[in-house]
Amino acid sequence: MAVSFIGLVASGMPLKYSNAPWAAWLMSLLGGYHAAGLIHRICAAITFGYFAAHIGYVIYYIAIVRKFRFNILGPESMVPWLKDLDDIYRSFRWFLGMGPRPKFEHFTYWEKFDYWAVFWGVGMIGVSGLFLWFPEFFGRFLPGWAFNIATVIHSDEALLAAGFIFTIHYFNTHLRPEKFPMDPVIFTGRVTLHELQNDRPLEYQRLVNENRLDDFMTVPQKTWLTDAGILFGFAVVLIGFCLLIFILLGQFVY
Repeated sequence: MAVSFIGLVASGMPLKYSNAPWAAWLMSLLGGYHAAGLIHRICAAITFGYFAAHIGYVIYYIAIVRKFRFNILGPESMVPWLKDLDDIYRSFRWFLGMGPRPKFEHFTYWEKFDYWAVFWGVGMIGVSGLFLWFPEFFGRFLPGWAFNIATVIHSDEALLAAGFIFTIHYFNTHLRPEKFPMDPVIFTGRVTLHELQNDRPLEYQRLVNENRLDDFMTVPQKTWLTDAGILFGFAVVLIGFCLLIFILLGQFVY
């Protein structure tokens, strides 16, 4: 997902900001406009692939694994609910020194926001991208102005997605003081018991009360795998920040 997203931004933004000096350099680095177009389509196909796989897994998990006994508003659901509003309120009070830090469950409100932002973005950018990828097919039953709208949606939604990922998401995931300089959980699939108790005390207490905590205990990942993941993560973050600088220059300077 990270590689395909970086590939989409790197190959797409030079078209949006074609007048910026860095656009020609980046296109040349990618092998020219034809190569960049091929990279963009390959990364788009990868994105469609993991999006479809995710939807399939959600259906499989709810229907087969949980046999439809899944609380869509429960603590293990990504669906926002009243507790998330309360957590946001309490977080702002904590930011201002007016109260304690709120206690979180399995998913925090910013993780749910991240999830649904990507879910919405993949849908909007993906559908509009298909219109532009196969104009002859869609032109058989869509008017010409639909492709103008698709171009605007694809361009502006992509800009919103890139700006959000390279700023808000990066901060929430890696640059917060308790996670700086990087949270390696995406590469290890593991957190320490201390992290679980500190970051998600309600989930920890729930697992203890349900006598399920031992079901989630596992051995640490091999050190070299963790180091390789962190190295890859730093590379992606660095590339993302560079692309963010290019976007800001293209948006406000050139």
